[in-house]
Amino acid sequence: MTDSQKRRRRIALGAAAGAVVLTASGVGVAEAAAAPPALSFVAATNTVTAERYVEGDDAYLYLDLGLHLIAGKDAFEVRAKRTGYDKPITATRSVVKNGKKTQVALPAGTVKDFTGLKDFTAYVIKDKAGKVVAQYSTPFCGNSYSSGRTRRDAPATNPYPTRCGGENPFTLGAVWGVQAGWDAAVQDQPSTPGGLSKLKAGKYTVTATVDAKYQKLFGIPANKATAKVTVNVVDVKYDEAKLARSKKATALESHAATGHGLHHGEGDASRQVSSYLPEFRAAASKPKQLPLTPKTGPKPDLRSLPAWGISLAEGVDEKTGKTTGKWYVNFGATVWNAGTSPLLVDGFRRTGTEVMDAYQYFFDAKGKQVGSRPAGTMQWDPREGHLHWHFTDFAQYNLLKADKKLAVRSGKEAFCLANTDAVDYTMAGAKWRPDNTDLATSCGANTVVAVREVLDIGNGDTYSQDRPGQSFDITGLKNGTYYIQVLANPSNKLAELSTGNNSALRQIVIGGTAKKRTLTVPKVYGIAG
Repeated sequence: MTDSQKRRRRIALGAAAGAVVLTASGVGVAEAAAAPPALSFVAATNTVTAERYVEGDDAYLYLDLGLHLIAGKDAFEVRAKRTGYDKPITATRSVVKNGKKTQVALPAGTVKDFTGLKDFTAYVIKDKAGKVVAQYSTPFCGNSYSSGRTRRDAPATNPYPTRCGGENPFTLGAVWGVQAGWDAAVQDQPSTPGGLSKLKAGKYTVTATVDAKYQKLFGIPANKATAKVTVNVVDVKYDEAKLARSKKATALESHAATGHGLHHGEGDASRQVSSYLPEFRAAASKPKQLPLTPKTGPKPDLRSLPAWGISLAEGVDEKTGKTTGKWYVNFGATVWNAGTSPLLVDGFRRTGTEVMDAYQYFFDAKGKQVGSRPAGTMQWDPREGHLHWHFTDFAQYNLLKADKKLAVRSGKEAFCLANTDAVDYTMAGAKWRPDNTDLATSCGANTVVAVREVLDIGNGDTYSQDRPGQSFDITGLKNGTYYIQVLANPSNKLAELSTGNNSALRQIVIGGTAKKRTLTVPKVYGIAG
């Protein structure tokens, strides 16, 4: 037998004996042969410590069980969509068959809203004596800020959103997913605030189980559907700063699990994506020659959603804390991009001033820049809580009388564009992982010479109008029917596919007396938000 034949024989015998042979991907044959289940439910550790803060009669417990769902050889993906606000939500799951991805409809009623798969994980908490002391369920969507790959041959990147969605009552479509071989954190805090505050210091056992209907629906084996964790609850000395950090961590976990992004009015202006990410850097100077706005090709399409989160507030003097006798209507206003291109506006600073000249840019289907046009101005806002550049020609908010004539105009007339809300991630070209999602990641500092502001496809920009000058002062208005108007592109300085959907009206009814005003907000499309 030749040396070459001997070598081939040794390789064959080794493989037959079950020896691990590395494939080109670096995965052993034995490892690759054992295909993982579609989803596996795991605990990162068997034991965790939970800190309980107590102040007087109030207690606060932050729980992090370290639970994760891991996708198998294919990504786990669910798409939820409704064709109209008065239509039911339908959902599909992406399934790979014969190497091709197909959409398989989920049973009607599986998805009831856009925050995730309802009651996905059930929790039972028992004390040291085995007595059940708490039971609750949490939703699951898979989208996560902190996911990572869990095996060597998993894809290098995760395409799925970081937010579940559903923060906006007028959401149209959501995409939830876990990349193949990656993990997604499972929400372990109950949705009810303070739901675990009654747990005393001591040792507990938490059993978390994926609901049986989801086990069957997504092919999760029974032995991969339950995780058990021992929790040691300890009382810690009350420390306001530490408690604030823990509450912030819980809030961030809740944002990631439910999709509640930070809307305008919040954020850290000292941290600006536009300062360090190349895709958010404008050119150093405005273009000397401007190609005409393309007549055809991709463009944004700004659409206004009906006002939401509407409430009535009595004015309070900030210094004395006493009521002022004034009454205000607060509201949230969203404009989203339903077009075929992102809205991209670059601002170029006028030397020695706090004003920028703004230009809208256009791109072809391959992403090549093909034109630009003047789009008004940007202005530096030095007020506390802002400290960024505002684009002055994005939107306008009006309170109209019953005859649709102007009653009050909001003082909010300039905007820092950010992708705060996932309105429809099922549409073609939707940006699932935008970088500028709040004021901490948008609109530049006062030391820059140029700024880029972007509203991506499928994303919306929400402003919460709950400050005097921005909310509507209704103190002197008569009782009756009014309409909150959200108006995008009010001066038509931005080029878009259509301007026929730029205005949205939301009816409200003002009543009561001068000393006690009342507010009624009728449902629209059956939505009370």
